[in-house]
Amino acid sequence: MEKHFNLTDAQFVQQFINCELNPTDFSHEAHLRLAWINIDEHGIEKGEKEIQRQLQRFVKFVGAEDKYNRTVTIAAMKAVYHFMLQSKADNFKDFIVEFPELKNNFKGLIRTHYSFDIFNLAKAKTEFLEPDLIPFE
Repeated sequence: MEKHFNLTDAQFVQQFINCELNPTDFSHEAHLRLAWINIDEHGIEKGEKEIQRQLQRFVKFVGAEDKYNRTVTIAAMKAVYHFMLQSKADNFKDFIVEFPELKNNFKGLIRTHYSFDIFNLAKAKTEFLEPDLIPFE
């Protein structure tokens, strides 16, 4: 089990916001958890704004600003939200068990929406690029 699960949602978010979370503990799954928490607490629209602010602060603090990708961040939020609308889970641990493809095939899920590589495209890092294949719901 990943280390971020040793923290409650409140502890996890607080450590992340305060840049106290060890960067090695901020895995893809932890990123999805942060998305889930932001959507659960703020709704999708405000959650998208919050997670962008939180991530930009964190990557700046840890000196990894080149890793931030606005398109991937927003696409991840939209993917998590899509599955949250179908979910019976009331916590992230149950949610990710219910929808393991978010963790195990995230790039594949996102590639169904884009004909181009949003993971490495420079423009995708600084602005949100709308999908050209299948729009997000």
